[in-house]
Amino acid sequence: MKGIIIAGTHSGCGKTTVTLGILAALKKKGLIVQSFKTGPDFIDAGLHRLITGRPSRNLDLWMCGEDYIRECFEKYSADADISVVEGVMGLYDGKLSTASLANALDLPVILVVDAYGMAESAGAVVRGFRGQGSGVSVKPTPYTLFPTPCFAGVIFNRVASENHFNRLKDSVHDMPVLGYLPRDLDFEIPHRHLGLTTAEERPISEEAIQKLADVVLKYIDVEGILQNIEQGAKSKDKQVLGSWFSVLGSKVKIAVAHDKAFCFYYEDNLDLLREAGAEVITFSPLSDKMIPDDIDALYIGGGYPELYAKELSANKAMLDSIRNFADNNMPVYAECGGFMYLTNGIWKREAGKWEMWEMAGIFPFETQMKDKLSRLGYREVHLKEDGIFGKKDSVIRGHEFHYSEIKDSSKLQATSNKLINFNLLQIYSVKDSYGNNLRNEGYKIKNTFGSYIHAHFGSDKAMAENFVNYCKGASWK
Repeated sequence: MKGIIIAGTHSGCGKTTVTLGILAALKKKGLIVQSFKTGPDFIDAGLHRLITGRPSRNLDLWMCGEDYIRECFEKYSADADISVVEGVMGLYDGKLSTASLANALDLPVILVVDAYGMAESAGAVVRGFRGQGSGVSVKPTPYTLFPTPCFAGVIFNRVASENHFNRLKDSVHDMPVLGYLPRDLDFEIPHRHLGLTTAEERPISEEAIQKLADVVLKYIDVEGILQNIEQGAKSKDKQVLGSWFSVLGSKVKIAVAHDKAFCFYYEDNLDLLREAGAEVITFSPLSDKMIPDDIDALYIGGGYPELYAKELSANKAMLDSIRNFADNNMPVYAECGGFMYLTNGIWKREAGKWEMWEMAGIFPFETQMKDKLSRLGYREVHLKEDGIFGKKDSVIRGHEFHYSEIKDSSKLQATSNKLINFNLLQIYSVKDSYGNNLRNEGYKIKNTFGSYIHAHFGSDKAMAENFVNYCKGASWK
């Protein structure tokens, strides 16, 4: 399998810039490149797509398990010349780290080291990362033993000069040095509260992409990387894996909200719905006047509705269209930003003053933006009631990352699973990745389901088929 993992010493060391640069350089050389992102990140995956022209896939061992991520990698790499996986955080961070993924996929790792403020000390950093898997520790802990990946080499970021690079290179004795990115590289992706700016907002121009490719081809040994991958790849014929589902009799039409306000989707979720027999139709809550005709369900993913609250609120025809669809007991699934969109409104502070922007009004409460992160982490969901993903006691996995909260959520007191004063059910019992019980979550009113949790349909292969069957009024698996 021809592929490489771009890993880093820590978050912010430059692995996204290096990854985008290598993708651009490989594309400029005429290669078909398939990209992947370690973990649950939507934004980096979208930026990959800007470079390669192909959807990037998320590979997450905790949410989906080793068998799924192997199948996913093989399936979407099958028609590519090379695959590039961007890591998450530092190489060894987390129980199911980038190093764990490298071993699961049997891929070599390129280590990105931020060289700002050091020279010969870089050799010790590289040596430490290479030897970390030995398990040598003064005081043994549950994290003592690390999976040691195969290293293809190291790339230095933010290098001041050729002389600086030579000092860095001479300090490394146990790993190939593949090159560097200069400190004065004129390449930046704008940030905001959830991370980098999304691909839908075109934060990188074509000119900037080509410039980045040229810099990588000048300062990084791309040919050496390709040769290393070629030599390390196992001899295996490419094959496209078959569908995990038998396609159902008649198509179910699912309208998916997709624009600048709603763009956080696992590409696999949409593909799994298609494989389960759905026809996916996209629409824009920002610019369209109503949802598509003759659809069987709505799927509204996450994104940045708070940034476009004024425009979303002003599109009354779309809000009415969605509200009428839900009021007619048609299936609607929304998560995070999509969930916020289906409430009475979004409170946000502008110029020191709080203002509420009216939304669809399906869920009888409001959400409010906070100045700091509200929740972040993996989530395991146990269904307390039958729902769009399956029967009671089914288990699904996903993650949570948001700066908003339900306003006055303490008033939503529940007796059993039914919330007082509302024809509203709370259907999720939630745990974190360590098995700790969190608050109940997940809301159902009529056939509308909403949650702050981004569910990955690959966490349970029955999810997509259950979703489609629910839309058809058929039975779950």
